[in-house]
Amino acid sequence: MGHDMRMLGVDAGGTSTRAVLTTAQGECIGYGVGGRGNPISAGADRAADGVLGAIARALAPSSGTLADVAVITAAMAGQRAEEGEGGWLLARLAAEGFSGRLTFESDLLATYSSGSAEPFGYAIVAGTGASAVRVSGGRIEATADGLGWLLGDRGSGFWIGHRVATAVVRDLDGAGAATSLTGAVLEHLGIAADETRREGRPRSLEQLVASLYGMRPIELAALAPLAFVGDDRVAERILRRAGQHLADSLGAVRTGPGPLVVGGSVLSRSGPVRDAFTERLGDAAAGLEVRPVVDGVVGAGLLALRAAGVAVSPITLDRLSETLAPLR
Repeated sequence: MGHDMRMLGVDAGGTSTRAVLTTAQGECIGYGVGGRGNPISAGADRAADGVLGAIARALAPSSGTLADVAVITAAMAGQRAEEGEGGWLLARLAAEGFSGRLTFESDLLATYSSGSAEPFGYAIVAGTGASAVRVSGGRIEATADGLGWLLGDRGSGFWIGHRVATAVVRDLDGAGAATSLTGAVLEHLGIAADETRREGRPRSLEQLVASLYGMRPIELAALAPLAFVGDDRVAERILRRAGQHLADSLGAVRTGPGPLVVGGSVLSRSGPVRDAFTERLGDAAAGLEVRPVVDGVVGAGLLALRAAGVAVSPITLDRLSETLAPLR
């Protein structure tokens, strides 16, 4: 691998895509952000647009082209390159002059690699969805949850938002505890508080139900931030339960001490979720070195270096993180 070769790491998410251009020494020389990059949620054409947009912005500062890139590693959920599923992206890259190697990695492994270059450790991600992994030998060895909104994602932004919606509906229906979440959710959805009843049911409840059923289920995650605002016993119970669920997911993969890389907005802030998470872990928390990360783009860059045959280390991770930071 020549010292002048370039690698690209791509953190392709359901809402945005980030790309980092790195030298063989792990120095970031370009960074770019694009649109949605996951073909499962965005469709192949739109996802390719998002990835190519991020890559173009990452290449711009060095006036480089895709012909100069030896390896591209795209980290995303649900992509299995071994089954030949990467053609939707490779064809678009080739059309732009790329003739190198394209690899795919798990977004969870990229998150872990953004906070640790050690061969063994853990990552837990709690954003819209939620899952935990154990990494061994630099690969994912065990996974808990990440099963989607219908069957899992316990403690995630969706999980919290769903419970918020349920609590408000129960409040308005007279079947649950009064909560300040009710006013917050109605305001968030642009619904006026209206106690006028039709067939014994408040009009605001009818409007709320219609609004909620008009959403895609995953969009309930947008209600999660409302639970973190103010002091409300119903909201606190929801958040504490979320923290317990996340601890249980980590407990399902934990086998001993090690670094714990934490991604996503749910666990990144202090308060009931994190408190309940730590309490639930109990003595096990003492053996975990918590390392929060913003996203998986540094890890994607590190995985691209590894795919190119570069021996990565904590020094490489630090160098890539430090040189990327000013470009964000």
